[in-house]
Amino acid sequence: MTSPISTAPPLPSELEDLLRRLRLPHIRRHAPDVVATAKAQRWEPTEVLKALFAEEVAGRERSALASRRAAAGFPTGKTFAAWQPEASSIPAPTQQALRTLEWVHRRENLVVCGPSGTGKTFLLEALGQQAV
Repeated sequence: MTSPISTAPPLPSELEDLLRRLRLPHIRRHAPDVVATAKAQRWEPTEVLKALFAEEVAGRERSALASRRAAAGFPTGKTFAAWQPEASSIPAPTQQALRTLEWVHRRENLVVCGPSGTGKTFLLEALGQQAV
């Protein structure tokens, strides 16, 4: 919703202070653009609130995910976005079963062993990233 360079007028300082005191950094960041858009498009007040709270929720979710990933201490940041299932010697059904993370919810352990260079660490880190 926000462009990198905002041309919207800044929020009044009283509103900026209230948002800071309420610890709503994402609303504070996006509010000038949302308010400008709302004025231009004649939004209902509920639409403005919905857009602002949606930005706050999305921002908090991004922050929480980044915090959980940092706390997990993954060594390289590998995810399934770069995983090539066809290049793995692990059977496709097994890969799919592991990716569902049902074993995590059942609190089962996972042991992966095999020769060097077969993608064990990549798979495990991608599973960890997905679990986070």
